[in-house]
Amino acid sequence: MAHRPTAPDWIVRVAAIEAGATGLLLLASPPLFARLVLGAGLPDAGPPLGRLAGIALLALALAGWRPTVATLRAQAIYNLLAGAYLTWLGIAGLGGILLWPAVVLHLGLAVLIGRAWMNARRA
Repeated sequence: MAHRPTAPDWIVRVAAIEAGATGLLLLASPPLFARLVLGAGLPDAGPPLGRLAGIALLALALAGWRPTVATLRAQAIYNLLAGAYLTWLGIAGLGGILLWPAVVLHLGLAVLIGRAWMNARRA
């Protein structure tokens, strides 16, 4: 019989896929990521820092594939902070075609994962 993921399993996997896809895009082309999300180019240090961020996101994706209280906490905090920072950037005037969808995605994941984290802590 196949294992049917619980709601936290499903939510964590969606967040892991999002982090992994973002990490791969950052590894492949930080300037493309910057144009799509921020609507701006990168200075000289941008591509190496973008690739480093891509590596970190791939690690978060791999670590978050199986839900534990620790991964729920890490993913909730990451998505909350990423959503808040992207919102701030948008209000400050930066913004590519994917900025506001990214804000909605990160804040939505933060809420869903945060609820799963609180439920897991109670259990």
